[in-house]
Amino acid sequence: MAAASPSLPILSIFLLLLCFNLGGTLMVASGQKTWCVAKPSSSDKEVQDNMVFACSHVKCEIIIDGYPCSIPRTLINQASVVMNLYYQQNGRNPWNCDFKNSGLIVLTDPSYGDCQYQYA
Repeated sequence: MAAASPSLPILSIFLLLLCFNLGGTLMVASGQKTWCVAKPSSSDKEVQDNMVFACSHVKCEIIIDGYPCSIPRTLINQASVVMNLYYQQNGRNPWNCDFKNSGLIVLTDPSYGDCQYQYA
């Protein structure tokens, strides 16, 4: 019986985290889709500041009650949604996901349930 190999999303996340832990720069292949999320290690204040900044530049209705990304109602989840909106609408440049080093570019679509993360 053949050993199970890790799934592609897990491997992608591992390689991404390895790149950041080694202090490297994320190199994305041409045509590779990317999204921006809040780093799980970010403080609540950093995440809140990111939301305020992003929402001052993009429409954040998607996280309001009754909209697809309003649940789960956690700070990091909702910040990730609006940080990605900002990242996507500003050209998907690495600096558009920095957020004072509290943003993380991911290669796996973070969408869940009815909440679809924008990819522009």
